[in-house]
Amino acid sequence: MVDHVDAPLRALRSTRLQTPTGERAGTVLVSDGRIEAIVGLREPVGPGLVVDVGNQPVLPGFVDTHVHVNEPGRTEWEGFESATRAAAAGGITTLVDMPLNSIPPTTTVAGLDAKRAAATGHCWVDVAFWGGLVPGNHADLQPLIDAGVRGFKSFLIDSGVAEFGHVERAHLVAGLPILAEAGTPLLAHAELPGPIEAVAAQIPASGDAASMRYASWLASRPHAAEDEAVALLIDVCRRTGAHVHVVHHASAPALTLLERARDEALPFTAETCPHYLHFAAEDIPDGATAFKCAPPIRERDNNEQLWAALASGVLDGVVSDHSPCTPSLKLGERGDFTAAWGGIAGLQLGPSVTWTGARARGHDLARLVRWMAEAPAQLAGFSGTKGALAAGYDADMVVFAPESSFVVQPRALHHRHALTPYAGETLYGQVASTWLAGRCVFSAGQLAPAPHGRLL
Repeated sequence: MVDHVDAPLRALRSTRLQTPTGERAGTVLVSDGRIEAIVGLREPVGPGLVVDVGNQPVLPGFVDTHVHVNEPGRTEWEGFESATRAAAAGGITTLVDMPLNSIPPTTTVAGLDAKRAAATGHCWVDVAFWGGLVPGNHADLQPLIDAGVRGFKSFLIDSGVAEFGHVERAHLVAGLPILAEAGTPLLAHAELPGPIEAVAAQIPASGDAASMRYASWLASRPHAAEDEAVALLIDVCRRTGAHVHVVHHASAPALTLLERARDEALPFTAETCPHYLHFAAEDIPDGATAFKCAPPIRERDNNEQLWAALASGVLDGVVSDHSPCTPSLKLGERGDFTAAWGGIAGLQLGPSVTWTGARARGHDLARLVRWMAEAPAQLAGFSGTKGALAAGYDADMVVFAPESSFVVQPRALHHRHALTPYAGETLYGQVASTWLAGRCVFSAGQLAPAPHGRLL
């Protein structure tokens, strides 16, 4: 294992470098935080720190473009220091922060400034920011783009927090031309309220004994809510030419719509999340509110179709949608799915969870790199700097042990709160060490003593 050192890395050697042209033996040369070149395994590299990891695979650092850090305003839910430490421990070297659930939200330049002030000096990995497209902030979109946000998040349904309102078609039609002109994406929570309202009378009220049943929560968010939202988003994408991206996609019936959008060559993409791939509704115990999220975790057959869509390219990538809260808001003692906060805590575990399922289905590490490094980097506009082991890219790397398994122990998580549905799960793919711009930020279970992350 690698000891933490202040000296920057000069070279990292491995017989299993995961490069864009395939796996190869070689040496990654690093200069000023970037990959200078990839050369032969035994070529001389000159003075500096040289680390040889033998036959352990080396992957580009993972990129997670769907993280709710919540600071400032709800820092008791999660903060930059705890979230980025968790990211480093999970091999994630870049994350993009969602514009909610912080107070203020990142819907104005002032909100972005508040985010940056809170994050400065507290990040163990690189951090970028999404803005928010909400009713009434069209005049703020271009200033936010000019200030450096990577794109904009919108909800098509109540977001759960009053300060981040949801949009309707008219808001999208008005705002998306601005995003199209700038080449920045819209990230949409794709559920419409109509199908949810249609079943509301059948859903138990909070406090009813039936509200403890996971089946009740699943029934409250029907497939139609996602499917109709995806159809709406494809239509506005076609009309405006803006890049539209569906976040945390969970509904298998809508995959045919995504496939048609791809065949039409629309600028339309979609992601899913580890929890939709790993868990199945049939196995979730009643009262286990740590599993509550929206859209909900669906049935096993549905989720196998998500795996197939990833393999075919209909779904582009996998990101965490890390959306924690305080344990009290999960109402664990009551087990009330109707009233509990919805969100999965799993940032640190995302790559291992995804690899566990990918490995079991015969996928290789190149797929994991595509889904969790390359595709998210492309979404956030980091092509050429993040998401690949290649000359000119940031020297962000993870030494990964794909056949090493571990049991998730909440005490080993660096999230602000250890509450997670993954507790006790056996996962494959341990992170041996994480390198950010050529500096070791995590190794052998230990984090670097000081943060080295940048605000991008």
